[in-house]
Amino acid sequence: MSNPMLRKDGLSIIIVGGGKIGGSLVEQLYKEGHDITVIDTDARIIQSLTESYDVMGIVGNGASYTVQMEAGVNKADLIVAVTNSDELNLLCCTVAKMVGNCAAISRVRTPDYNAEIPYLREKLGLAMVINPEFETANEISKILSLSSALEINSFAHGQAELIKFKIPDGNMLDGKTIAEIGRSIIASMVICVVERGEQVYIPSGNFALKSGDILSFIASRKAAKSFLSQIGIPSHQVKDTMIIGGGKAAYYLATLLLHQGISVKIIESDRKRCEELSILLPKATIINGDGTDEELLIEEGIRRTESFIPLTGSDEANILLTLNAQKISGAKVITKINHLNYKSVVGSLELGSVIYPRYICSEAIVAYVRAKKESRNSNIETLYHLADHRVEALEFEVSESSNVTGTPLFQLSLKQNLLIACINRGGKIIIPSGQDTIEVGDEVTVVTTHSGFRDLQDILA
Repeated sequence: MSNPMLRKDGLSIIIVGGGKIGGSLVEQLYKEGHDITVIDTDARIIQSLTESYDVMGIVGNGASYTVQMEAGVNKADLIVAVTNSDELNLLCCTVAKMVGNCAAISRVRTPDYNAEIPYLREKLGLAMVINPEFETANEISKILSLSSALEINSFAHGQAELIKFKIPDGNMLDGKTIAEIGRSIIASMVICVVERGEQVYIPSGNFALKSGDILSFIASRKAAKSFLSQIGIPSHQVKDTMIIGGGKAAYYLATLLLHQGISVKIIESDRKRCEELSILLPKATIINGDGTDEELLIEEGIRRTESFIPLTGSDEANILLTLNAQKISGAKVITKINHLNYKSVVGSLELGSVIYPRYICSEAIVAYVRAKKESRNSNIETLYHLADHRVEALEFEVSESSNVTGTPLFQLSLKQNLLIACINRGGKIIIPSGQDTIEVGDEVTVVTTHSGFRDLQDILA
């Protein structure tokens, strides 16, 4: 199978571990035209990936010097180790750094190591350390801080947020155009994306909204709350949460929520793990029981809780728990899904907020890979995929003067289906108008249906 997008300037990338995150990385980096080699001890995984994509596959131990040399580590630009073993991942990166001259990214999930990530990065010379469970917990905690949000993505070092929500029936936005909203709302924000059924729009001023539309808008947190308040959408933080499953993601989430002042109850079936969590999380309530037992859930207060988070190891169980919670309570529900086999079915179920850990981590790596390519005058800081990967939101750091700097935005010839959504200038968040300019030192957020941008100048038609 040949890759029609394969570019001469693609990076040589070795991925160790072909599981959920490794497979997602192969899928995304293959689309972007990179030369990929996958290493895994499971021959079936290698066969599946090499049959699906035009990549090289090696069956073996990714920490082995011999296997890495076979994979071409001495000529590789990047190695990404995402096996299920933190220690193996760190060893893979250490061997690669000693043998080749490549950058290295390691997956590290264990809480003991998570606290030491800055130390590990520095001492082992790692470009990045990713922790899917912690990043998942962080995403969930952000959503719970704004009860009506379906999704929240951060830009400008957390000072600006891209917030997704659904327009309810009878809301004042129904029938209003983007221009009318801009005139009537006293809040510095911009609506970037509208999802309507199967269609996705980067809306212009004359675009009219409808109830049922899913909007994504960007603003500072203060302006976002002001906007939601003016249109009658709840914007408070939840007071409590019930988590089903007591794994690493549940531990990280509980730690974050307790720090935010949110009460936490965890239901976990393994008694030994309950004892561990009771010591690790003395301020949380730990219940030893079957989280899929509806009677137990009712007894533990699911009808009264403000949020409900199923974090079991089974996607099917998480989905069923979500559907049941929506039926018997008014709780804010967030569903974690690891596999994507049922994505079309999941989309039709209206589960509300859905978190895909594999994409959270792969997006950070894809952003790094794009930035690693020789960009001309800017560098990608952040990348998010929105609307089922049909929209990209990218944040660029402007390092030098170029064709896009110093010129009022209305004078720039921009690509269609593209919006300059936010400018961070020295910590000040600017929601730009046509008169604003992009200057050296700015961090600029762009939302577009185009894919593959590596440099801010890619916005020009």
